[in-house]
Amino acid sequence: MTDVSTLVICAPTRIEAAALRRGGVQARVETVGVGPTAVARAGAGPVLRSAPAVVIAGVAGALDPRLQPGDVVVADEVRGPSGSRPLPGAVLLAAELRRAGLSVHVGPVVSSDRIVTGAARAMLGVDGALAVDMESAYLLDAARPASGAVVRVVADVAGRPLLRPSTVGRFLTAVRALVRVAPALDAWGAAADERRVLLAGPRSFCAGVVRAIDIVERALEQRGAPIYVRKQIVHNVHVVRDLQRRGAVFVEELDEVPEGASVVFSAHGVAPEVRQAAAGRRLDVIDATCPLVSKVHTEVRRFADSGDTVIFIGHEGHEETVGTMGERPASTVLVEDTADARAVQVADPHRVSYLVQTTLAADEVAGVVDVLQERFPTLRAPASDDICYATTNRQEALQAVAVDSELALVIGSQNSSNSKRLVEKSLRLGTPAHLIDSAEDIRLEWLVGATTVGVTAGASAPAELVDGVVDVLRGLGPIEVVERDITTENVRFTLPKEVRQP
Repeated sequence: MTDVSTLVICAPTRIEAAALRRGGVQARVETVGVGPTAVARAGAGPVLRSAPAVVIAGVAGALDPRLQPGDVVVADEVRGPSGSRPLPGAVLLAAELRRAGLSVHVGPVVSSDRIVTGAARAMLGVDGALAVDMESAYLLDAARPASGAVVRVVADVAGRPLLRPSTVGRFLTAVRALVRVAPALDAWGAAADERRVLLAGPRSFCAGVVRAIDIVERALEQRGAPIYVRKQIVHNVHVVRDLQRRGAVFVEELDEVPEGASVVFSAHGVAPEVRQAAAGRRLDVIDATCPLVSKVHTEVRRFADSGDTVIFIGHEGHEETVGTMGERPASTVLVEDTADARAVQVADPHRVSYLVQTTLAADEVAGVVDVLQERFPTLRAPASDDICYATTNRQEALQAVAVDSELALVIGSQNSSNSKRLVEKSLRLGTPAHLIDSAEDIRLEWLVGATTVGVTAGASAPAELVDGVVDVLRGLGPIEVVERDITTENVRFTLPKEVRQP
């Protein structure tokens, strides 16, 4: 395991090195000199060539005019004469620095072999580089560490003359910020390591989510923006933001939709009263309810209309729960856990049935059903399992990787029920787990000592977010990526007639 005792932090000057030490840095700090010749010599030396993790930290000149003295630039790419070197772990270090209260920017840093000013410096920023230094690219080329990071604090700003008395004040501002950078560098060094990444399969989008997103996209293509969507089409912030950029307008209730406009009902389903309200406002309704949720709606009507009290096992306030129970509210009661199951009261104990929210964990539901069956021996069950095939598959796939992992990362939004259940599943298996919206949410402290990491994504999380997590982990050291597929999903759902191609 890499820790702060094997991390080497490289500072160009003694002043920068002293600032890092004042910040309490525990790792070894090397003064490597200024400019290509000095740092190439230091990088080729035994200390840096044998270091598995290297951070280059110091001051720099801003290329982006928005950057101010004391702003911190974390390089996700370093450009130099030999080409470009990506540093995908930058987002983790940047997040750590932001938590320390620093103003942090992530982007390319370019290394120059001389001090650049005026028009020459402006040209360096044309391709999006944020800052310029004289060391980073040359030192990384010489040392070639398994994992590297570059952190630069802005000392002089773009567009202002360099050789002015005010430059001294800006430099001191940068040095003071560099002191505050130090603890995050230790945290990065402690997390840097070789790792095995176990990818659970299946993961990410299920057929119902694909169908719902496709419905909104086709509605935008066929009808044009805006297309209104009641609630989040699926529970994922990245999906919602992407559709918003294309012209989807997400609303909480139908009174926010102009009369006669097109509105999409989300994948979680709606109660009959919502459909009635839409008809009353003459809305052009496109129903993106997942077919598996629609099945549960059909079942609650069938059970209730036959005289049963329907016990719905689900989470209070979840949109699927609200929509399903809204089908027959007078005949349906909610049970969330075994305690509720022991306490629930019904009018006729001999006329009871149960249904299940599609995104719950099968093992948790089993315990609730056991209690209900003990209390109501004639309890009727749905004709087929209500829990979505994709939820079950992702639960089993997560188990297949969590049992061999020291940490599980579940990609999904905080309001995603099936994603939360994956975290809970891992915790029940004894493996620490965290729910993250994207790689930027990973905390370095979670990774310390975790040399095998299981990664999965909830049914509403895009697959590219998994790729982003793998890239970030690669930025902390060499990784071996292992796919563990427990099954292949071939389910496809047809689109509603309102958006089918003619």
